[in-house]
Amino acid sequence: MERFEGRRVLITGAGSGIGQATVHRILAEGGRVVGLDRDEQGLAATAATAAENGTADRLTTAVVDIADEGSVRAGVADAVATLGGLDVLVNAAGILRSAHTHETTLEFWNTILAVNLTGTFLMTREALPALLESGRGVVVNFSSTSASFTHPYMAAYAASKGGIQSFTHALAGEYAKQGLRAVAVAPGSISSGMTTGRGPGLPEDADMSLFAKLIPAIGQGMAGPETVAGVVAMLASDDGAFVTGTELRIDGGTHM
Repeated sequence: MERFEGRRVLITGAGSGIGQATVHRILAEGGRVVGLDRDEQGLAATAATAAENGTADRLTTAVVDIADEGSVRAGVADAVATLGGLDVLVNAAGILRSAHTHETTLEFWNTILAVNLTGTFLMTREALPALLESGRGVVVNFSSTSASFTHPYMAAYAASKGGIQSFTHALAGEYAKQGLRAVAVAPGSISSGMTTGRGPGLPEDADMSLFAKLIPAIGQGMAGPETVAGVVAMLASDDGAFVTGTELRIDGGTHM
């Protein structure tokens, strides 16, 4: 299946987890991809896998910090120039941190919002002219089940993801008549670098019983990042042509 043949795709968070899996899924379906991340080693690993898969000729990677306006501006401009335009933006980059809310510092709060929410805004703002020029541009943003359901010790993260959902709705409405679609995915119970072990950095005295409701109803535990990548590919392709201004939960029935 080559739903992305001739399509030009920009993906953040391309050095690990769901972002990396999405890069490989889009490449496998014929797309040309620029993958961005601040982790140079992660990008090298992504490129190495693409070489093994025989898709490296359609992949370009670059180090970009999505929380830095100058870095985003230069990175998106270079990506658009490399691809000769832009059809799809996937904002997969993000960070997950945890803390007791009463112990959360302003620096901690601002760091999470700067990467997750402001980074998504900056990437989208800079990519919009090229996406609108394509006439069928798509933005896929990454929210989380934490935006709508209780995730203890993750107030800042949940707030950032709720903001992304609202931002996606506003974006979809504003540019619908210009052919742009904007959708969000809300993963939950997905295994990635952010979620393995004590990946979220849960407090040492965290009450783990509060997470009893965060168990998938189907499968044998957490799903792999490729599960989300497949949904992103559907939404970003013509198969998702009638989907915009909404979010799709991918959590194995955790929050039925």
